[in-house]
Amino acid sequence: MTPDTTSTVTRRSVLKTTAAAGAAAATGAAFSGAAVAQDANLDSWFEGVSNYDGVVDETGQSEVTVEVGVEANDGPYGFGPAAIRVDPGTTVTWEWVEGSHNVAAEDGSFESELTAESGFTFTQTFDEEGVTRYACTPHKTMGMKGAVVVGDVDVGASSSSGSSESSGSGSQQVDFDGWFEGVSNFDGVVDETGQSEVTVEVGTDANGGPYGFSPAAIRVDPGTTVTFEWVNGTHNVVAEDGSYESELTNESGFTFTHTYDSEGVSKYYCNPHRTMGMKGAVVVGSGGGASSSGGGGGGLSTSDVGVLAFAGALVGGLLSPFALRATKSSSSPSNRANR
Repeated sequence: MTPDTTSTVTRRSVLKTTAAAGAAAATGAAFSGAAVAQDANLDSWFEGVSNYDGVVDETGQSEVTVEVGVEANDGPYGFGPAAIRVDPGTTVTWEWVEGSHNVAAEDGSFESELTAESGFTFTQTFDEEGVTRYACTPHKTMGMKGAVVVGDVDVGASSSSGSSESSGSGSQQVDFDGWFEGVSNFDGVVDETGQSEVTVEVGTDANGGPYGFSPAAIRVDPGTTVTFEWVNGTHNVVAEDGSYESELTNESGFTFTHTYDSEGVSKYYCNPHRTMGMKGAVVVGSGGGASSSGGGGGGLSTSDVGVLAFAGALVGGLLSPFALRATKSSSSPSNRANR
């Protein structure tokens, strides 16, 4: 893994959740109590949308970017991510990457211009809890749809932030060997696969102050560039294995980038605040098939125990006739007479 000092753009993505539905869409109230009921129909809203894979948890971020015109639905006809969850007061920026599109709320609360200008942006601040569905008007029938879930709105049975040390991609388990013990903001591995650039905030509110990385743990593809962006406090980013280290700074907006080329698990921390729980991890690909505990460290797996038990039984069975013969021999009259 080698450092890369190229600037990057904030991108976050993918933790899975299911969706459920409601009948209040006809009211057009995207930011009221009635809007919560709209969520009842997310599954049908995203029916046939090829890049919808659950609601991506973006809570904790004041600004979130959604790309317009990502590859989906047989062309540049997708929003990426298709569905996000944010806190009330969050500003969402839609950024055009390819094709001629617009962003139009189903309830008519907002609509951007129709443009093919790459890099064009449109922003909307979501102040109240609820669910807003939106689409690209020319390509809606092709599946170019999106949704913003604001606040703690129930969108299905599974948690949108994760509840175990697993990613949303195939539930691949990662053994962090106690690395995140006592880290208050660790709540599973956030799946950022499919993104070439990902941002992690430095100095978010966690562990009793501005002592968190957000998200604390992410999964990315090999070759992904991660940008660490300072938001509050004096911190640095130091890899546990010494492969990279940023400067120590309290400059808000300062960034440090690193490109993760090889599969594995990279654990890192803030040196001054490590003991306070300011730790993070980047899982690259499958994690390299080995945990951060170093693999093979002398413990026996269930299969190992089973093999040893079978071998012991087999050897015992082979030796038992000889043991029986020796016992009989030692108890014979001639042997007793010679004692």
